[in-house]
Amino acid sequence: MSLKRVLVGIIRSQEGTGDRAKDPKMKTRYYNLSKDKAWEEVSSTLKKIPGYKVLHEVQSVGEITLEKRTSFGRTADITVSVLSVGPMKSAVDIYSASRGSLGDLGSNYRFIIHLFASLDKKLAKYKGSE
Repeated sequence: MSLKRVLVGIIRSQEGTGDRAKDPKMKTRYYNLSKDKAWEEVSSTLKKIPGYKVLHEVQSVGEITLEKRTSFGRTADITVSVLSVGPMKSAVDIYSASRGSLGDLGSNYRFIIHLFASLDKKLAKYKGSE
């Protein structure tokens, strides 16, 4: 992780992915799966990642809420969104925010990268592009 990321993390306590992200690691992920199939795969994968606790799932909206405790005792709330962008294409976005004041020193960025790495590994054969 870059020094810039840590410095930005001193004041920022949230991070999110999107189509317009400058960092390629923070871009929305696309998979060649229907929304329902993508939901099943993403949900089952997230439940198996150690250290993350699934708090809430709403399949109709396509959101999964996770909680992650840092080594410093802080808690981050993470929302994973599974969206349909076509009959056989889905998008996954992640938003992570730390509870409390001050920044996160880049921990939300690391959480997102870790979750995407797990999802990309599991869904590699369905990887698509926008």
